[in-house]
Amino acid sequence: MIRHELFSQQFFILPVMLRLHSITIVQFRNYLQQKFDFSERIVGICGLNGTGKTNLLDAIYYLSFSRSYFSRPDSQNVHHGLAGLRLEGRYGLNGNQHELTCVVRENNRKELTLNGEAYKRFSDHIGRFPSVMIAPDDVELITGSSEERRKFIDTLLSQVNAQYLQHLIAYNRIMQQRNSLLKQYADAGKPDESLLDILDEQLSERGNYIFTERKQFLHSFLPMVHSIYNRIAGREDALALAYESQLLASGDLSGLLLQARSKDLLLQRTTRGIHRDDLIFRMQDHPFRSEASQGQRKSLLFALKLAEWQFLKEQKGFTPILLLDDVFEKLDEQRMSQLLQWVCTESDGHVFITDTHPERLRAQLDGLTSYQLIELEQTGQAPA
Repeated sequence: MIRHELFSQQFFILPVMLRLHSITIVQFRNYLQQKFDFSERIVGICGLNGTGKTNLLDAIYYLSFSRSYFSRPDSQNVHHGLAGLRLEGRYGLNGNQHELTCVVRENNRKELTLNGEAYKRFSDHIGRFPSVMIAPDDVELITGSSEERRKFIDTLLSQVNAQYLQHLIAYNRIMQQRNSLLKQYADAGKPDESLLDILDEQLSERGNYIFTERKQFLHSFLPMVHSIYNRIAGREDALALAYESQLLASGDLSGLLLQARSKDLLLQRTTRGIHRDDLIFRMQDHPFRSEASQGQRKSLLFALKLAEWQFLKEQKGFTPILLLDDVFEKLDEQRMSQLLQWVCTESDGHVFITDTHPERLRAQLDGLTSYQLIELEQTGQAPA
C-alpha cells in the first residue's frame, strides 16, 4: 500500500521547465508493477529500509541514462525470478509533453523510445532529461580510486557535449585495441610497430580533445565546487582542488605515448593518457581524505554533486532533476536545513528526497515549500 499526501504553502515558485509527471515501473528491482504520479515539485519518499525508496530513485535515473546509477548489469535490475523490465516516464519540458520508454527484453536486448520513436544510439539520449543523484555510497567519489572521479567528470560532460561522449567512447575502444596489440607483441617476441603507430595517432586525436575539454571545464567548475562547499560547511576551510593529468605539461598525447612505448610493451598496457586523469583534493596542504573530518567529507561530496546540478542548469537552460537518497543520514541538521533551503526554495528544479522517517521529512519541509509525500509500506504490488 502506498499513501500520498499533499502539503501546500502559499509561496511563489518559478515555472518548472523540466518535470517528471509520472513513472511506471514493471519488474524493476523489488517492484513488480507500480505507477507513481508526481503532483508537486518537491517529492518526499518515505519508508523503512527495503521498501523500494532507492529503487524508485534509480528507476528515475535509469530513464535519464538508460542504465542504473549503481552500475548494475541489467540482469540484476530485473525483478527476481522474472525476465525483462519496463520503465515509462511522462515528462514536461518547456511546455511540451514527452513519453519515454525503456524496455529490456527477455533476451536482454534493450530498447529506448521517445514519443514512439526508437533511438538508434542510446548515447543520443544522454542529457535530454538530465538528472543528478546523491546516494550513500557516493563517498567513494572522495575516498575511492581516480576511476570514480573520472566517471563523475565524464558523466557530467557527456550530458552537455555529445561530441565529448563520442570521443570518449572511441578513446576507450582504441585503447582496448592498443592493449590487445601490446599483449600480442609480448607473445610474438619482436613487434611490428607500424600498427601501433596508427593506433597511437588515433588515440592521441581523441585523447587530446578530451583533455582540452576537461581542462576548460574544470577551470570554472572547481571554483564553483569550492564556493558551494563553503556555503554548506558554513565556513571557509583551507581546501584546495586541482585537476591532475599527464598532458598538463605538453597538451599532446602522441609524444607521451612514444616516450612510454618501451614501458607499455613491457607491461602490456597503455600507461599514458587521459585514462589516468584525476581530481586532487587537499586540506591544509595534506591529502583531503586523511585530514578531513566526516562532516568535511560529506560537505565536499554534496558540493561536487550540487555544482554538477548547477552547471547542468547553466548549460541546459533548465534545472535537472535532483535525486537525494537518505541525505538526512549524511548531514547534520544545520547543513541539512541550508541544503533544503537552497534546493527547495531558491531553485525551480524537480527534487526527490528519500528518508526512513516521514516525521523528520515533514519537519524539514513544513513551512518551507509545497510538497508531496509518498509513504511506501509495501512494494511489488499496485496500490489498492
